[in-house]
Amino acid sequence: MSEKNEQGKRAARDRLVQQRERQRESERRRRTLIVSSAVVGVLALAAVVGVIAANSGGKSGKSEAGPLVAPSGATGKDSLAIQVGADGAPSTLTIWEDFRCPVCAQFENAFRDTVHQLENSGQIKVEYHLATIIDGNLGGSGSLRAANAAACAQDAGKFPAYHGVLYRNQPQESVDTFGDNDKLIELAGKVPELDTPDFRSCVNDGKHDSWVQKSNTAFQNGGFQGTPTALLNGESIFPKKGNEPITEANLKKWVAEANKGKKPGAVTPAPSGS
Repeated sequence: MSEKNEQGKRAARDRLVQQRERQRESERRRRTLIVSSAVVGVLALAAVVGVIAANSGGKSGKSEAGPLVAPSGATGKDSLAIQVGADGAPSTLTIWEDFRCPVCAQFENAFRDTVHQLENSGQIKVEYHLATIIDGNLGGSGSLRAANAAACAQDAGKFPAYHGVLYRNQPQESVDTFGDNDKLIELAGKVPELDTPDFRSCVNDGKHDSWVQKSNTAFQNGGFQGTPTALLNGESIFPKKGNEPITEANLKKWVAEANKGKKPGAVTPAPSGS
């Protein structure tokens, strides 16, 4: 009888151990699901932006835009890129963006410091291409107006600083705050020596509107999935490169791998306020 009781106790303990193991496994699966859902959420958000881009058509911009005037120092095919960083940098980071795009702001605000470090050490140059897909989908003109203002800041040698200011002060996607030139000029006050009569005239006259519209057409014809689109030497790295998600550490690693055995570009001092 005693032996049967002991066997019963052992069986009960075994069942308890098995139950606890099932509970632990269930908890592990639950935590994995939470993490996986977060990652999927980021990818889904990027996918939604891609759908927006795919459906943007040609509705953005103003039909009455004047002659096409590229901003100072514009580079690339049809002079549609604004370059930041050394000409001789061994790697090129290409970014397609829309100043009303919330994921673009998340990308910029998360990776700004890392990108600037790589620029300032001559490891990369960045080529910014501006699009207006949010105007095309939600109406308004904030994407176009902000892009024109950024191009005006490029004329003044203040693009990097103003670029950062716009994303730090980005309104809600559905609110067309950037459609107000006065607001864009007000934000220029946050960049030393940018708010000048020439800058104000450039913003109010829409000097670079046609250039922005041509850039947006290039985006639509480029087969891109949405904004932001980030390419390192032509290879997509957002939201991941291969099976690796983009992080600050991974971005530095990818650049180091691409630059192995290559000399950094010669970096000149940035203008004041940049």
